[in-house]
Amino acid sequence: MKDVTKFYGNFRALDGISFSVQAGEVLGLLGPNGAGKTTAMRILTCFLPASSGTVTVGGFDVFEDSMEVRRRLGYLPETPPVYPEMTVRSYLNFVAELREVASKDFRRRVDAVIERAGLVDHQMRVIGTLSKGYRQRVGLAQALVHDPAVLILDEPTVGLDPNQIIEIRNLIKDLAKDHTVILSTHILSEVSMTCKRVVIINEGRIVAEDSVENLERQGGAATTFKVALRPASLDWKTCFTGIEGVRLEGEQTDGPIVRFTMALPASAAYDQVFRATVQKGHVFTEITPARASLEEVFLRLTKSEENGSANGSGATEGGKAA
Repeated sequence: MKDVTKFYGNFRALDGISFSVQAGEVLGLLGPNGAGKTTAMRILTCFLPASSGTVTVGGFDVFEDSMEVRRRLGYLPETPPVYPEMTVRSYLNFVAELREVASKDFRRRVDAVIERAGLVDHQMRVIGTLSKGYRQRVGLAQALVHDPAVLILDEPTVGLDPNQIIEIRNLIKDLAKDHTVILSTHILSEVSMTCKRVVIINEGRIVAEDSVENLERQGGAATTFKVALRPASLDWKTCFTGIEGVRLEGEQTDGPIVRFTMALPASAAYDQVFRATVQKGHVFTEITPARASLEEVFLRLTKSEENGSANGSGATEGGKAA
């Protein structure tokens, strides 16, 4: 996506966003409700035209070559597009026909997605009798039946119970071995466990684009370490008191070892602390960098201004949450 803007009337849902996804990558598309995630995915999947900007998938433009783009995409919207009165196999046969799966590959492809989605024992069941978790599996199977290069998943675990979430999460991890995956969600644990890179959208703009690891490290201005120290004397804290900005918290004694959390304002402070401590004969037995949670970073980046956005407070995409 390059410089993509989308208007619904006078409301600007996307404001010049640009990002790319490489083959074989798993990208998390994050943002609060109404941020623009679903609009971006609908443009990517040829359901909506952009007001301006360009979008290509595998080198094909979504507006000029939409059929070629659709052949390369598998899409699972937030509500799985299933027919509840059909059986699982008859529905997947129907989707495979719509997707123009070659006759010589037809049976093989349907059998393959039924097995991969864990639907072998349910393939003759009527979809309307399945649990929500299994309907979600059927939705994934229909997105995969034509073996697309790119898989786009919009809130794939929303409304599922914890066991179902784990099952779908594991399935997505498995799919990532063979497909490029774009995963849209506001459930941050899903991103941490399945994605390598994240694009965060807020109020139609990209506010961050980085690896999950790097974003978590940006949770605060200070660097936090979990420290275990074997002190040589009872006045070991004096090593830290002369260094500006150093904070020690959560002190606990474990035999000869003292454990605590140390926050440092800059990398230079770490060098000062290390030298001062070692010179006094104290011994570090553990120094572990503590990453900020992705939730902390997300909240900081997407926190709205008190007076609302320039687009008007309370507006959503086309009148509903994205």
